[in-house]
Amino acid sequence: MSFFKKLKEKITGQTESVTEKFKTGLEKTRDSFVGKMNELVARYRKVDEDFFEELEELLISSDVGVATVMELIDDLKDEVRLRNIKDTSEIQPVISEKLAELLQKEEEDTSLNIQEDTMTVILFVGVNGVGKTTTIGKMAHMFKEQGKSVLLAAGDTFRAGAIEQLEVWGERVGVDVIKQQAGSDPAAVMFDAVQAAKSRNADILLCDTAGRLQNKVNLMKELEKVKRVIEREVPNAPHEVLLVLDATTGQNAMSQAKQFSETTDVSGIVLTKLDGTAKGGIVLAIRHELDIPVKYVGLGEKMDDLQPFDAEQFVYGLFKDVLEEKLEEEEEANS
Repeated sequence: MSFFKKLKEKITGQTESVTEKFKTGLEKTRDSFVGKMNELVARYRKVDEDFFEELEELLISSDVGVATVMELIDDLKDEVRLRNIKDTSEIQPVISEKLAELLQKEEEDTSLNIQEDTMTVILFVGVNGVGKTTTIGKMAHMFKEQGKSVLLAAGDTFRAGAIEQLEVWGERVGVDVIKQQAGSDPAAVMFDAVQAAKSRNADILLCDTAGRLQNKVNLMKELEKVKRVIEREVPNAPHEVLLVLDATTGQNAMSQAKQFSETTDVSGIVLTKLDGTAKGGIVLAIRHELDIPVKYVGLGEKMDDLQPFDAEQFVYGLFKDVLEEKLEEEEEANS
């Protein structure tokens, strides 16, 4: 069975609405990346060194990441030799297949570490402007839809309007926000939030944190302090430290991920605004070059557009047109 047929079968077994969200959310990347790849294939009849050089440039310009691209190109060259591929029209399925392999890390758990018998504490970190507060609001909505009781902690006390922004989300979703005055100690807010969550028997506590202080060292020290307070009050917490990154910032998101993962125990990444960029290749770079799973992706503005990351859905969303065309060709050849 061909790679595309296997992928289609896996996707068919999943919720149509989720498939639709990935298709729509990756439209800009698909139009840009696959469009340019089609042009490249049309310009070259045979698979040669010049073709690979241009493909390399195309992948790097889509923010796939230099280290990932080099490895991918080497893999493709080996595969082309192995399968004796001469014509460029035959290489598109192979490129899709190799990208899928990069995305599907074996034994990687992308689910959230939700506690069954006790409260789950999730800490959100990331620089200002990446969509951290919006992500918290959408995740609160997701948990409420699952019938869980949720509480929010307004730990970003330094950014003007951050507390109010979280309160707006709290009202919209119908969950309470534990807060103090602007400028107060974030660790004190976390202490209050944990006590409130315990007394109300909350299932989930979602904690916002500062995205910027005077310098990076101060920010990381503040996050450590917040984490210590949570650990002291709830054994083994926080159960997740989610780093929120903005997909539209491309390689800048990669450098943020490296900085945060060096100083805090990041357990997963939430990649926001994937629908707003033509450079969705950043997902490949993050998955391949960092040892941190992408757990959720933002695929739109709506409340339910925050979706668990699914490598197969991602590949399908990216190569939808190529996939359907190849499947038609296979069906015609077999009929």
